[in-house]
Amino acid sequence: MASPTTVVRLNTSAHHTALTVFATIVVAHWAEHIAQAVQIYVLGWPVPQAKGVLGLWFPWLVTSEWMHYGYALLMLAGFVLLRGGFTGRARTWWAIALWIQVWHHLEHLLLLGQALTGLHLAGKPVPTSMVQLLVPRVELHLFYNAIVFIPMVVAMVLHRRPDVSERATMRCACVPVAA
Repeated sequence: MASPTTVVRLNTSAHHTALTVFATIVVAHWAEHIAQAVQIYVLGWPVPQAKGVLGLWFPWLVTSEWMHYGYALLMLAGFVLLRGGFTGRARTWWAIALWIQVWHHLEHLLLLGQALTGLHLAGKPVPTSMVQLLVPRVELHLFYNAIVFIPMVVAMVLHRRPDVSERATMRCACVPVAA
């Protein structure tokens, strides 16, 4: 885990840069899910062939529970590590995204555990998450990414537009000082 000094820097002088990097990673991941949805619903590809953009060149990525779990863990770490830079309303929205990501991470941990043990939930032939028992995986991950992304974006917008009391408690330099 990051040292206390690194965490302080991530939430003060480097907060804006860290948020930009984090948001870029999240948007790139979103683009993969959207590309996969386009491949399925617009181009009519069968689900096993719809692998997003990276999956076309590296098909093992789409089937790797380690990769999916690693991304879920990276997202969770980003939400935890960057939380300290948020105040007020933005912090509330960031916390909402964080707790939704906790659930998403647990679902991926369950999938990884099944992939490693070969013991699949409800006797399914492939690793299956709890909610996936009700909703197909492609649609479920579009939904999960949306319900994490929306409060994350709200938090980032509110963070860049703090009210007077929020600005007074901010420790980062994400909002330039008014001239």
